[in-house]
Amino acid sequence: MQTRRFLLALAAAAACSSSFAQAWPAKPIRVVVPFPAGGGTDIVARELTQKITEATRWSFIVDNKPGSGGNIGIDNVVKSPADGYSLVLGQTSNLAINPSLYAKLPYDPIKDLTPISMVASAPLALVVAADSPYKTLGELVAAAKAKPGTINFATSGNGTVAHLATEMFQKEAGLKMTHIPYKGATQGINDVIGGQVQVYVSSIPTLIGHIKSGKMRALAVTSAARVDDLAQVPTVAESGYKGFEAVTWFGLLAPANLPKDIAARLNAEINKALQSPELKKKLGDQGADVAGSTPEQFGKLVRDDLARWGKVVKESGAKLD
Repeated sequence: MQTRRFLLALAAAAACSSSFAQAWPAKPIRVVVPFPAGGGTDIVARELTQKITEATRWSFIVDNKPGSGGNIGIDNVVKSPADGYSLVLGQTSNLAINPSLYAKLPYDPIKDLTPISMVASAPLALVVAADSPYKTLGELVAAAKAKPGTINFATSGNGTVAHLATEMFQKEAGLKMTHIPYKGATQGINDVIGGQVQVYVSSIPTLIGHIKSGKMRALAVTSAARVDDLAQVPTVAESGYKGFEAVTWFGLLAPANLPKDIAARLNAEINKALQSPELKKKLGDQGADVAGSTPEQFGKLVRDDLARWGKVVKESGAKLD
């Protein structure tokens, strides 16, 4: 009798879960961007959600929650109900770097989140102001070696991919610049353009508009091959540092224990949107490559990069409380 009741209860729960998933979404879906508006992560989130809305008529709200290297936004979603109405566009820094960088992290990127799909990847660019005396990466390296620590490089924060990738490059090139971390991209970009800081390093989607407008000069990109939309800009590897490569990726996640039916529907719509020539061009124009995946593939990427970037954090000696 007890076994029969248990089976009936289990069937009822499954039916309820299936019914819930079929009714979803019944209200706007919130997508948290753990960085300020206008940066690379924000651009990817808005372009993706707009394309999904066009195809499905689902409603999205992009919610910028910057701070603590992306930890505040991720933690906000981790603590939200796993009902498909709170998602986060995470990326390399807050999912694969911060767990090694921060002494105490309010979330575990593996246990506390449901991976849904990778969305895009983008190399970084090392840029200077248009009126900078440095025309090539070689000229910047020579100046930095001549006066160690006197040249400043800015990023959107301590422990970001840009920060650690630049630390990797400095080690390989045998030079020392001074890191100036900002809370997001906008102020740092303005300070480089205004001459207060000499160098800025960030993802190409964040910088490409300023490069194309002529306000900034790109000295190098960190991908293995040149970026189509910045074909004139050499890679770091081409500039004399063979094998150097560093990219940042973006992916959509939900709180742990998201119903599988909802995860599958989200994954299908994300990957469908990423096949759109229009979205590919929009993200490509921003220097990003679309990169859909299964939830399992995205989860493996997070785990693999946790190990890879954890090693870089340890070697750099970077730590945050």
